[in-house]
This record gives sequence, structure tokens and C-alpha cells, in this order.
Amino acid sequence: MNLTPDQIVVWQWGSFTLNATLVFTWLVMAFLVLFSWFVTHKLCSSTAISGGQNLLEVIVLGISNQIREVSEQEPEPYLPFVGTLFIFIAVSNVLSIIPGYQPPTGSLSTTAALAICVFFAVPLYGISKQGLRSYLKQYLEPNPIMLPFNIIGEFSRILALAVRLFGNVMSGTMIVGILLSIAPLFFPTIMQLMGLLTGLIQAYIFAILAMVYIAAATTVEHSKNKETGELKNG
Repeated sequence: MNLTPDQIVVWQWGSFTLNATLVFTWLVMAFLVLFSWFVTHKLCSSTAISGGQNLLEVIVLGISNQIREVSEQEPEPYLPFVGTLFIFIAVSNVLSIIPGYQPPTGSLSTTAALAICVFFAVPLYGISKQGLRSYLKQYLEPNPIMLPFNIIGEFSRILALAVRLFGNVMSGTMIVGILLSIAPLFFPTIMQLMGLLTGLIQAYIFAILAMVYIAAATTVEHSKNKETGELKNG
């Protein structure tokens, strides 16, 4: 039993190895591109919309509302990034119902890549919102001695993002494989259904945590200004 799709070699030529992680990642991306093109090439503003457009609007509105609730900001600047994270992870996990498919999120290299994207997105959004000086200043708070600890905190939470998603997806695959060898008909079906629900939950958690980190980087200055104003008024 292969624990991760990295262990499944699809094609090899010399030192170049094409594993299942790369293959299924590109298949998921191709599926999302084709589905998006199919849904959006005939968008309309009338009440008689297609089922695909209706589904797309529900997803976009749902993600937008979650971003607004978490960050207390308008969701438009963050929707493309956070929405892409959620949809990619969710689709990667849900497609596991297809026989022979291995979710690329079950590979530490994939989850690490997604976490690295969050790692770079947080300062980019923070700097664009606050400015470079104000953003870097928060690493010196509450006093300069906290600088190394704040930096370590940035790396540790990104590592936690990657390991959490990888561990949950990999453990689900392992449990299904074990149950398949014990009871090949009944239990694997139940675990597969539970795995789909868990996959969606993991996609939601990853996207929400990414938004929490971004919100912390973009709202800290606003909170300080508010507190300063309250002290002055007091």
C-alpha cells in the first residue's frame, strides 16, 4: 500500500521521475480550467441561468461571506487567492471517489507548496495594506526582543498548515486501505463517504487559516489606530 502518491512512479526516464502527485495535480488543474471555461463562457445576468453558473455563484458568494466574517474587510482583494486554495484542495480531495485516483494533497510536497504560497501571500497583503514600514514594525512588538520569536512563529504556523493537511489526507487513505483488506465491501464505502466530508472540511480549514493569517497582517494597524483613538478620547 502506497502512503502517498509520491511513491507511485508513473513514468521514468533516466534521473527524471514522473510520479502520481504531479500527474494528478495537473489533472486537477486541467479539470478546474475546463470546468471554469465551460461555466463562464456563457455567463448571463438574467434569472434563467445554467446549473453550472448557479453552482459557481453559490461557491463564490459562500467564500466571499466567509472572508468577510473572518477578516471584517471587503473580500474582493482576497477572494482570488483564498478561493483558489479552497477550490483546489476541495476538488483534489473529492475526486478521490474515482477508482485509481490519488489526491495530490496526500503528498507533503503539495501541501508544503500550498503553505509556501500562504507564507508569501501574508506579507504581500500586509505590505499592500499597511506599507512596508508598518508591516515590519509589528515583528518588534511588544518589544524588539520578540523579533526572533515572531519570525519563528511565522515559519511554525506555515509548517503546521502543511503537516495538518498532509496528515489528515494521508491518514484517510491509509484507513481506507486497511479496511479494504479486512472487509472489502462494506466498511471502505462508509470510510470513502466520510473521507469526502473530511476532505471538504480540510479544504475549509486550510482556506480559513490562510485568511486568518492574512487578516492578522492587514488589520493590525487598524486595531492600533482604533485603540490609540480610544485612549485619546478617554
